Amino acid sequence: MTTLTTARPRSLNFGTYGAAGLAVAAMVSVQSGAAVSTWMFPTIGPAATASLRLAFAAVMLLVWARPRLRGRSRTDLLFAAALGMVSAVMTLCYFQAIDRIPLGVASSLEFLGPLAVAVAGLRRRADVIWPVLALSGVLILTQPWNSSLNLVGLAFGTAAGAALGGYVVFTQRVGDRFSGVDGLAISVTVAALCAAPLGLPHALSALTPKILLGAAAAAVLLPVLPYVLEMVALRKLTTAAFGTLLSFEPAVATLIGFVLLHQHLTIAQMFGIACVMSASLAAVRRGGRPQEPSTDEAAPASS
Repeated sequence: MTTLTTARPRSLNFGTYGAAGLAVAAMVSVQSGAAVSTWMFPTIGPAATASLRLAFAAVMLLVWARPRLRGRSRTDLLFAAALGMVSAVMTLCYFQAIDRIPLGVASSLEFLGPLAVAVAGLRRRADVIWPVLALSGVLILTQPWNSSLNLVGLAFGTAAGAALGGYVVFTQRVGDRFSGVDGLAISVTVAALCAAPLGLPHALSALTPKILLGAAAAAVLLPVLPYVLEMVALRKLTTAAFGTLLSFEPAVATLIGFVLLHQHLTIAQMFGIACVMSASLAAVRRGGRPQEPSTDEAAPASS
């Protein structure tokens, strides 16, 4: 079993910055995909939308990777299955949340899971300042005390956050154990199977060519592209750094809401974004993973 480590690297290298860039790109893809998904909610509902997109994503990744189960250890497959289950919970709950509360607020609640991972992974007491600063920025950015929010939406957003915390941990484990996107293809297939009973029957009953094509295209934005980018990023970053880096996501969600939904930002919200970005960049500086033996040496690679 590959051991997760949060030790600070001796020097910052290009790989750490590159991984951070991939993580930010994944956030943009996630929030863009979530925003464009809302047009399907009135027709088939959030659960059916999530199930349909996971099904398309599973097909795409299976065709791309063509993973083989033979030769994989039971532990490898259990980690991939665990990643699939938390991915299903995360996707279903997040779509239910954004159907009831604003995108920026839902993303802020979802961030609480990675924030807990970040705090648990930090070794130096002084480093706790970065998650605290990030959380302060999230609160300033969304200002939940000024809104009358749907309690069910808040509950779904919090559940999505808990699942996202597990997603960060299991994605790194799967990325360490599988080469390429083999593990991701297996886990997304598990996610699609877990979500199917909750939404796929309704999706199929209300399916139209427009929804079919739209869901297939949107599946690239969420979850295929971000899942691949995040897995690559977590091969270079610690879970602590990645968890805090995800504090960018509420800011990204709010900015996408501004561009796509014409929501205006206040000066206070801009200050919140600055706090979030400062905390994220500081976490990246301390977040590179020491180089470990290749997974090809530690475990049989699938082909």
